[in-house]
Amino acid sequence: MTTGAAAARVTSSGIREIVNLAISKPKGSVARLEIGEPDFHTPLHIVEAAHQQALAGVGYTQSAGTAQLREEIVHRLVATTGVQYTPEEIIVTAGGVQACSLVMSAILSPGDEVLVPDPAWPNYEMLIELHDAVPVHYPLEPSRGFVPDPEAIAALITPRTRLIILNSPGNPTGAVFPQEVVRAIVELARSRGVLVLSDEVYDELIFDGLPANAVAIDRETVIGVYSFSKTYAMTGWRVGYVASPSWLAQTLWMIQEPLVSCVSEVGQAAAVAALTGPRDEIDAMRERYRQRRDLVVGSLQDAGLEIAVPNGAFYVMFPFAKGTDSRRACLELVEAGVSLAPGSAFGTAAIDQARLSLSASEETLTLGLDRLLNWYERTDGGSHLALPRS
Repeated sequence: MTTGAAAARVTSSGIREIVNLAISKPKGSVARLEIGEPDFHTPLHIVEAAHQQALAGVGYTQSAGTAQLREEIVHRLVATTGVQYTPEEIIVTAGGVQACSLVMSAILSPGDEVLVPDPAWPNYEMLIELHDAVPVHYPLEPSRGFVPDPEAIAALITPRTRLIILNSPGNPTGAVFPQEVVRAIVELARSRGVLVLSDEVYDELIFDGLPANAVAIDRETVIGVYSFSKTYAMTGWRVGYVASPSWLAQTLWMIQEPLVSCVSEVGQAAAVAALTGPRDEIDAMRERYRQRRDLVVGSLQDAGLEIAVPNGAFYVMFPFAKGTDSRRACLELVEAGVSLAPGSAFGTAAIDQARLSLSASEETLTLGLDRLLNWYERTDGGSHLALPRS
């Protein structure tokens, strides 16, 4: 027996390889900086809302989500983007990843090309391949602060291009794209008859700059993807949503039914509380991430490293010696007591870098930085792990 051709093309996650190795070590022996999961607990008012919903009874909801949650999302989008959606243009999903999958299921045909950033969250490419489409990488060069060049994207568009993926603030880079760059890419897509999937799951975790807010540029060309996971420390709750162009919304509603039936009513009640409840803890978490960013960047700069300072999300890209195999370096670092996600897991543009997550405590970050910099000094930045020359 064999698997389907699309599934056979999907490669395993290079992040997960490090996670599995790190958790195999004695508990507490590795300062874990590889995973992008908030270390904060979900605020109690959100948990309590879910509890009350569970006590009241839980059942199926509309496939696109409860009316109450979709209405609150509409209010949220008006406040944050200035765009007025209707509840019928909102589809609640099982996190941001299922939102991306839902959109691809609706618009991609076999052989379609999708322009995807490099480096990027590896799930994009995995989903593209699962939909029997073709990923085409556009570079986010470290020398540009991991900001895309619209002209480079334009050169990659062909008659088979169906979709451009934007992600700002970005994973793994933490880069916040300037507004003029976002506008240029959206206008390029519109002029060439291409759609844009704008993944803005970190839109409220910005330290400097502005959210991409691509839907405000052209809501009929841009499909907005959002999530409760990062902003509200709700990764395990699995609630996200799509803000859809009017022409696509009914299709998304229809195919959500065979994909997931509906998102848990408990999770949706929690999401309503997240949108309507107090903001103090949310603002405090963002400030803590900013403080951690400053701690890490300051330590690395004091050590003489050139760092692309992230303006959002909760990641910092760490540069090894030029030409270092980041996968081998990260495997070796686990043995040195600190875990990072290798740049090779995110593409080729940052293959000699690694992603360091700020979603660990200050104590864990300080310990991990000490071990990382000691290893870096001992090994000349990992230069003994050079990639083979092509």
